[in-house]
Amino acid sequence: MDAQPPRLPCPLCGVPENPRFFQDRRRDYHRCRRCDLRFVPPHQYPDPATEKAEYDRHRNHPDDPGYRRFLGRLFQPLRQRLPPGSRGLDFGCGPGPTLSVMFAEAGFEMALYDPFYAPDAGALARDYDFITATEVVEHLHRPGQTLGRLWTRLRPGGCLGIMTKLAREPRAFAHWHYIRDPTHVVFFSRESFGWLAARLGATLEIIDPDVILLTRNEP
Repeated sequence: MDAQPPRLPCPLCGVPENPRFFQDRRRDYHRCRRCDLRFVPPHQYPDPATEKAEYDRHRNHPDDPGYRRFLGRLFQPLRQRLPPGSRGLDFGCGPGPTLSVMFAEAGFEMALYDPFYAPDAGALARDYDFITATEVVEHLHRPGQTLGRLWTRLRPGGCLGIMTKLAREPRAFAHWHYIRDPTHVVFFSRESFGWLAARLGATLEIIDPDVILLTRNEP
């Protein structure tokens, strides 16, 4: 690693020159001085083949009751906020789409998108009443751009439901299991989501430590 790493721009808010705040044996980690995002520099991102190989190891499946319980922590509060007939997108559905199955079973029409497993560009060109991204945002190489694009696909009053672990302070961060996954390259804090909500003009709800709802305010 470089002895003096560059002061990199934030991939969420774009503010320049954010110093490194932590380093382990594999990677550097920078912390945005405006939105508090923690992020790995782009030159240390995994290549697409390495990234997909890691995802291929996932064994998530709709028939797994434990996985359904895990997803239920987003499914239940989001479902309670949706009117009948709402249409949703499961963004980053992975190799074993399950949340979309749960919503379909509850009577909601669902579309899927995943750059590796369901690369349907048309799904990103339609409008939705809700979008889910479970264990996804920590993988985004351009979170500001990607989340901004998803936001434009939400109808007024629509909701973006996210599951991701919230970043910890430096001492806890050093021992945090979440940074051990080489495909995890950005780490949101409560402050990061607060900045994002203000930027989007959204109402923010943090339901659980890793369940976040962003609602698009009516015009």
